[in-house]
Amino acid sequence: MHDFAGQRGLITGASSGIGAAFAEELAARGMNLVLVARSKEKLTELAERLEGRHGVNIQVIAADLAVPGAGGHLATDIAHRGLVIDVLVNSAGFAMHGRFVDADQSRVAEQVALNVGAVVDLTGRFLPAMVERGRGAVINVASTAGLQPTPYMAVYGATKAFVLSYSEALWAETRATGVEVLALCPGATETSFFDVVGTDAASVGKRQTPQQVVRTALRALRRRRPSVVSGRANALLARLPRLLPRAVTVRISERALRPGPAH
Repeated sequence: MHDFAGQRGLITGASSGIGAAFAEELAARGMNLVLVARSKEKLTELAERLEGRHGVNIQVIAADLAVPGAGGHLATDIAHRGLVIDVLVNSAGFAMHGRFVDADQSRVAEQVALNVGAVVDLTGRFLPAMVERGRGAVINVASTAGLQPTPYMAVYGATKAFVLSYSEALWAETRATGVEVLALCPGATETSFFDVVGTDAASVGKRQTPQQVVRTALRALRRRRPSVVSGRANALLARLPRLLPRAVTVRISERALRPGPAH
């Protein structure tokens, strides 16, 4: 399904970054949207701007998807509004940078709940109806961090490896159904990601814009690919873990991601 006009998309993490860029691009293509993030104020501002510019219907739902049961409440809210979701974009997620033994373990649990739990939960709630209708799409935002171990971002890299594997498996399961599933693997992107994780988390090469990442995703969706790495340099780097022994790969990652001295 490549004609988004008149369809309805659900985008998580829609208040900024890649999620907001998906909202802008899909609204420009005539898609009605449900935008989800924690900040109702940011969502409302974005929705009003996109409705005014593109004449689409946009509804906002403020929710913290790391909270247990949040996915069920969201699905119930959407059902009560009488909305059918044709495209699901799981973009909500966050990273932490530093030694795992020093991490706030409650925050680590939230990271797993959001980056993994919410993705599986929402996909499980909306994918079956898409398969039943014989059309639809799920885009799960993974990361190039999921292509190899990431010391000092150990949990983040592992959650994104999960999203990549999970999404590619669903792509294979749903190939004959008319539904498309895509794992999107951006590299470093100009978003608030580094505000949260800190600038010590190294990014290799020039950061892409969220708009570039979204356009890459939609091209890959059109080509029915199971996954895509956004950016030519990122795609080349993504091949290295396949060529090098894993012990070498993880040592390279450790040096690149090692926290700098305390200021």
